[in-house]
Amino acid sequence: MMKFEHFIAKRYLFAKHKINFITIISYLSIAGIAIGVAALIVVLSVFNGFSNLITSYLISFDPHIRIEAMDETSQKHLPELQVSLKNENPLYITPFVKGKVLVVNGNLNQIVELKGINFSDKNVAANFTGKLILGSNLQQTNSHTPDILIGAFLADRMQSTIGDTLSIISPSSVEKAIANFSLPQINRVVIRGIFLSNNNEYDASLIFCSLPEAQFIFNYKNIFQGLEIKLSDENDAFKFKEKLQTQLSNKFSVTTWYDFHKDLYSVMNIERWVAYALLLMIIAVAVFNILGSLSMSVIEKKRDIGILKVKGATAASIRKIFLLQGFYIGIIGTLAGFALGLLVYYLQTEYKLYPLNPLEYKIDAIPMKLQLIDFFTVGGASILLSTLAALLPSKRASLTNPVEAIKWE
Repeated sequence: MMKFEHFIAKRYLFAKHKINFITIISYLSIAGIAIGVAALIVVLSVFNGFSNLITSYLISFDPHIRIEAMDETSQKHLPELQVSLKNENPLYITPFVKGKVLVVNGNLNQIVELKGINFSDKNVAANFTGKLILGSNLQQTNSHTPDILIGAFLADRMQSTIGDTLSIISPSSVEKAIANFSLPQINRVVIRGIFLSNNNEYDASLIFCSLPEAQFIFNYKNIFQGLEIKLSDENDAFKFKEKLQTQLSNKFSVTTWYDFHKDLYSVMNIERWVAYALLLMIIAVAVFNILGSLSMSVIEKKRDIGILKVKGATAASIRKIFLLQGFYIGIIGTLAGFALGLLVYYLQTEYKLYPLNPLEYKIDAIPMKLQLIDFFTVGGASILLSTLAALLPSKRASLTNPVEAIKWE
């Protein structure tokens, strides 16, 4: 059986009565909460959409876990570590060698990062599927004139295309040349493919080659620099990192895809919470309306409160009646805001209400993604603030003197 506090609170809120100033303020409170909740849901879903989009771009060529040896002694243990980690059933685990090099084409030169990976692994080579705009993928070779994959922006800067030959000079060859008072060794490479990863940093400064060629260029002989691991779900990388850190010594560095661009992800997270705090102010304004409408409602219902107390209602029951009014206003406004936010999400995803120029932004419309946690966070804050706004009026109502309230009736 429904308690009488709920019954009376609903009667005060939903019963048919003439439209007056208090009623208008209550409606405005519900509308304000609905608009605030909808704005928060929409803005947070836009942040989620852009965050997922940027993450997909950034990890296009990045592994989920990277293990790097800190010294030559640790590098010798990497093959054993690779074998043991295969028992964890990753999508792939591959050795790599990377470093800065000087790439030269005629009078043009650029300092870039050269990375050697195991292209004979189909899962590794699959990272380039759909990203090669010219040419084809690499095959594992062992030649001193290797084929390479080059970023589209870098190819443009070097004024080169498929089949062109570039010269690469590594730091190790420069050091050797200085020590021997000779010219540094120049490695000739041929462009086999040009990729576009949608990551401007990689497209402008990254070259891929097969692992044996990178080992030759950087004078790594038969050892390699570290291991790269890709998992079925990138979110598992954090637990996997913790597990590896407990197993490995401090002579190995373990990083995740998040660590590679930690500053950027941190800034996006800060922006998200700042937007949440600012838009919560819209709900706060509506909450002040709840405070005003319930305070005036206490004055208007003073006679009713007195009668209820005479009939045996306690101060706690009176307080609960007005707290429930604030709670119900919060519930109604929150649900209406959810519905409005979902409507905007549907219209944007289906009909692209706010389109973008794909040539400039790489996408044709603002991306949006809903997350269940956002509904709990926004809805919880909205309902909590609405209920808190009713505290002062409910306390004032509970202190009403029943004799003073009904003595003139």
